[in-house]
Amino acid sequence: MRPFAFDILACFLMGYPALAGAQCPAGLTALTEAKLFFGLSIGAAGIVSEAEWQRFTDEEITPRFPAGLTIEDAHGQWKGTSGIARENTKHLIVVLPRGDTGKLEAIRTAYKSRFHQDSVLLLESRVCGSF
Repeated sequence: MRPFAFDILACFLMGYPALAGAQCPAGLTALTEAKLFFGLSIGAAGIVSEAEWQRFTDEEITPRFPAGLTIEDAHGQWKGTSGIARENTKHLIVVLPRGDTGKLEAIRTAYKSRFHQDSVLLLESRVCGSF
């Protein structure tokens, strides 16, 4: 028989909602903070322009998160097959109810398809917050 402490730890690591919600201080709710990183280089085709980015935001991001979001300009780098690649990046931050992350994959897929990208980095963190 497994010790009870092991079960508690396993539930915590799996994001068990009852335990996760109980960890937030009074007045705060368990949420997911998602950060997406969109590289703006399109290889030989150039870069995603501000107008193209705004159109993408208006058509793909805002309809999925009409309550609000944050977009920051960033500068990223990564190691490719020909060495270190540096590029301008858009950093999207959204806070949403836990378990409501399906919209993020739709945004990533749309960006990769529209701008011929290999990937869009997604980071998710469990946070406590209040609006």
